[in-house]
Amino acid sequence: MTNITASMVKELRERTGAGMMECKNALVEANGDLAEAEIVIAKSGHKKAAKKAGRVAAEGMVAIKVSGNKEAVALVEINSETDFVARHPDFQGFANDVADIVLDSKQEDLSSQPAIETARQALIAKLGENIVARRAKYYAAGKNIIGQYIHHGSKIGVIVEMTGGEEALAKDMAMHIAASKPEFISPDEVPAAEMAKMKDIFMAQAETSGKPVAIHEKIVQGQINKHFAEICLLGQPFFKDPDKTIGVLLKEKQATIVRFTRFEVGEGIEVVKLNFHEEVMAQVQGSK
Repeated sequence: MTNITASMVKELRERTGAGMMECKNALVEANGDLAEAEIVIAKSGHKKAAKKAGRVAAEGMVAIKVSGNKEAVALVEINSETDFVARHPDFQGFANDVADIVLDSKQEDLSSQPAIETARQALIAKLGENIVARRAKYYAAGKNIIGQYIHHGSKIGVIVEMTGGEEALAKDMAMHIAASKPEFISPDEVPAAEMAKMKDIFMAQAETSGKPVAIHEKIVQGQINKHFAEICLLGQPFFKDPDKTIGVLLKEKQATIVRFTRFEVGEGIEVVKLNFHEEVMAQVQGSK
């Protein structure tokens, strides 16, 4: 049996980032062969990834990368189980690497990128949490202007494509979208089903309001206009000048928003809150 030295363990740790005992055990299994030990650890990483795959990952970060000519942009969301891991340099490096891959490949389907999956599984083995490459958006804006903004410790990311105006305005639009969370650019984009649903809700409210039936339609239309002004970008007050709507500002600047994407870490992910005892027991079980 080959004598496993501290220097061999140290070298394997530097190569793989795995824990000391995992490196030592891998070297024993590989009879001291460093290359073979790397394979042992890689296989172990696949097993760990499979065991942790069912655990909810609702923390994490967003990352944005822009091409050198500013004609393309990539936005990604990468999730972890805890904010502690989300702040780890290796996790943040992985998120930025994924954004680079999306920018270079022009592919939004993260599951179709073998390099991402290999790196994800290695990171799970190293950091001990479920890590998910959740979603990505790629814009090829060409000669249009790109705006981007990351807010709140990389928890919210926005990319915007705009015609006319200038880069500073595009960034302001991205910042506004991060803060105000519009769902659409204008009411014209609202699906007919959504419009009909809101009209039914407001009509039911009007019918129980005690106000004359003759004015119900007028009341409902006013509520619809107000509601969609609030959730559509063009109707929102500009965060730097609340007396002016985004629509008015863009008209003044002779600019048009073509599209935008806003990612907020964990949005839409259901998280089951555990009490302290349950949380500790879950971690103990997960470590087995």
